[in-house]
Amino acid sequence: MARAQDPAQLRRRIEMHARWFFRIPRGTRTQWQALGDGQHRVDTLDVVPRNLSSDKVVLYLHGGGFVFGSPKVYAALAGQLAQRLGARVVLPRYRLAPEHIFPAASDDVRAAWDGLLRSGIAPDRIVIGGDSAGGALTLSLLHRLGQEQGLMPAAAFCFSPLTDLTFSGESFRKNAKVEAVLPAERAHSMAEMYLQNGNPKDPQVSPIFGHFNGAAPVWITVGDTEILYDDARRMVQVLIESGVDVTFVEQQDLPHVWPLFHDILPEARQTLNNLADWIRQIPARQGES
Repeated sequence: MARAQDPAQLRRRIEMHARWFFRIPRGTRTQWQALGDGQHRVDTLDVVPRNLSSDKVVLYLHGGGFVFGSPKVYAALAGQLAQRLGARVVLPRYRLAPEHIFPAASDDVRAAWDGLLRSGIAPDRIVIGGDSAGGALTLSLLHRLGQEQGLMPAAAFCFSPLTDLTFSGESFRKNAKVEAVLPAERAHSMAEMYLQNGNPKDPQVSPIFGHFNGAAPVWITVGDTEILYDDARRMVQVLIESGVDVTFVEQQDLPHVWPLFHDILPEARQTLNNLADWIRQIPARQGES
C-alpha cells in the first residue's frame, strides 16, 4: 500500500494475494445477488456455511480506505465468521474512490441494508459489521438509521475502525513507525480520493462526530500499536456518552485488522471466536434489558 500509486493496480494485487493467503472453509457456498430498494441496487456476495443453522444474517462491510478491497478479498474472513455462527454473511460490493466519491459507498451500504429488509429479514436478525473503512461505514449507517429514526439491527461490530478522517488522534502519529499494515503517509491521499473537498467531520464520513442515541449494542476491537488505536478508543467514548451498550476489546501488538490473517495468527481465530460468542448472546442481552 505504501508504494502503490494506481488504485486499480492495487486492487488487482490485493485480490491476487488474497487468493494465496486467505482460505475459505471447506463446504462454504458463495453466490452473487443484487440487493436494494427501488432502482438503487448493489451487487452482494452471499457467503453460506455448510452448517447453516441460524436465521441471523451478518451484513459485512469490507475495509480498504474507501479505495480498494472487495467481497472477493474478504470472502474467506466472511466464511470463517459464517462457519462459527452457522449463519449467512452478506458482503456488498460498494463503489470505490476515486471513481466514485462520497456518498457513493455510504449510499450503497444503505441500499444493501434496505434490500435485506425488503427480502423479508427482520432487522433484529441482522448484525452489521466491518473493518477499518468498513468500520466507518458500519458506524455511519448506525448514525444514519438513528437520525432517520429507522429500524435498527440487532448489533454492530468493528475491527480496527477508521472513525476520524481528520486524523486527529494522537496514535496516528505516535504509532506511525510501529504500524505493521496501514501506512500513515498514505491515509490523507486516500481520504482526499474519497472526499474530494467534502467535509471530513461529516458523521457519514467520520462517525466519531455523530450521535448514537438508541443505537444497537456495539463490539469494537483494536490493537494498541495501530495508528487507528485512538479512533477506536475515542469512538467507544462517543458511543458510551450516547447510552450505547459497548464492548471494547483492546489487544496488544497485533496488526491492523488481524482477523484477516486467521490462517496464520491464533489471535485472529480467537478474536473471531470471541466475536461469534458475543453475537450469539445478543438476543438474551436484549431480552434482559
